[in-house]
Amino acid sequence: MTARIYKPARTAMQSGTGNTKEWVLDYEPEQRRVIDPLMGWTSSGDMKQQVRLRFATKDEAIAYCERQGIAYEVFEAPPHKRARISYSDNFAPNRRDAWTH
Repeated sequence: MTARIYKPARTAMQSGTGNTKEWVLDYEPEQRRVIDPLMGWTSSGDMKQQVRLRFATKDEAIAYCERQGIAYEVFEAPPHKRARISYSDNFAPNRRDAWTH
């Protein structure tokens, strides 16, 4: 049983940083999912796939795993570099890119 500790990324529909400040602990799947032949639903007998724990800091998540004796792996996200572009840059005379609509 291995746990993954990571910070979730923003969704594609999200412009802000909501739900990305906490650290999440998920368990690696131990059994593969199977498809129900009648309804086509996917299912698994592994109940730990449903567990998702949230922590304020990475150190809290690591301390929890060490207290419980859970093997863990930490995934660090690269720092986000936000480009600051103003609307007036579209009309600058020294614009490098071709004008596209």
